[in-house]
Amino acid sequence: MALDIVKLLSQMPDKKASDLHVRVKMPPVYRINGKLIPASKEFVDRKTMEGFLELILSSDDRVRLDKEWELDLAYQVPSGIRFRVNMYIERGNPGIAFRLINTQVPDITALLLPIVIEKIAMQPRGLVLVTGVTGSGKSTTLASMIDYINRQKGVHIITIEDPIEYIHRNNRSIIAQREIGNDCSAYAVGLRQALRQDPDVILVGEIRDAETMSIALAAADTGHLVLSTLHTLDSVQTIYRILSFFPPHQHQEMRHLMSSTMRAVISQRLIQRCDKPGRLPAVEILIGSAAVRECIISADRTAEIRDLIAEGSTQYGMQTFDQSLMWFYQNGAISFDTALENASNPDDFQLRVEGIIGGADRGWTEFAQTQTRIDVDTLKQDSQTNA
Repeated sequence: MALDIVKLLSQMPDKKASDLHVRVKMPPVYRINGKLIPASKEFVDRKTMEGFLELILSSDDRVRLDKEWELDLAYQVPSGIRFRVNMYIERGNPGIAFRLINTQVPDITALLLPIVIEKIAMQPRGLVLVTGVTGSGKSTTLASMIDYINRQKGVHIITIEDPIEYIHRNNRSIIAQREIGNDCSAYAVGLRQALRQDPDVILVGEIRDAETMSIALAAADTGHLVLSTLHTLDSVQTIYRILSFFPPHQHQEMRHLMSSTMRAVISQRLIQRCDKPGRLPAVEILIGSAAVRECIISADRTAEIRDLIAEGSTQYGMQTFDQSLMWFYQNGAISFDTALENASNPDDFQLRVEGIIGGADRGWTEFAQTQTRIDVDTLKQDSQTNA
């Protein structure tokens, strides 16, 4: 029986699959709760793959794929389920990676994200970055923040995406969504033009180069709220990553600009639950407090930001990855081994589990007592996967 790509894609929500990988000379493979599981026993040959491409691509898309060997686009099956699609060439053959897009924008609390993110989303201006590795749920978190803004206040929101994933409807705000390749040629071009379109909030799907970063920082500095993503592991690495876009003689200038515009860095990792199928977002939150701004400006003090995050839960709602993991572990949602595997400082994490708390552990007691996360009852309910 010939493989039916539409059927494979349509089954993904019921199978709780976040991704589908299709390559020549291997069967299609789902990713379910972080694990790769064959979607069929039948192998994909070159003729079958060409049939998939003919179904999915327009003539212009096929020309772009043949010319550039890479292609990002959105695809929707007849039932209305949407996917983010990346096509590429692998050993001379086309390959496809499908990412399932939820048709309903998930709520911040339903994603089990720290509730301080609602406060971050309501900032009137500045730069907010969501960071993490590929597949850590950055786009979903950003979509939930845009949806929260849309429901809470009346502003003009412009998104620049590659491709458009979640479709937002006007609520209290008005939203314009622009797609790279269809509505504008590049992130930097779309962002520059957005500044002439009277925006209050600008979402940039990803910052990939110095030009886009420069415009994003300038937009945040001139009174706009700018939301975007970077592929970095944590807040401190995010600062160094931004600096790496620019030559050394501009680093101090960029540090001053970052210190005045950075409102928050939200770094996340998806981890496996032990109490039920699914994954949870371990999240580090950096808020641009006065002390954090001083550490951004001074190269000698940037590393101190990690301690400020751990100590800033009560006053600012900050938290480290290890604090996030500890909260999940103590509430029975993840195993000790999973927590230890994902901890930034495994040895210190184990000591804290054993009740050994040192003088450098300021902030941990306060974190346990603050409501920076949703309550335990919500954790026990079935939640939406942030992926």
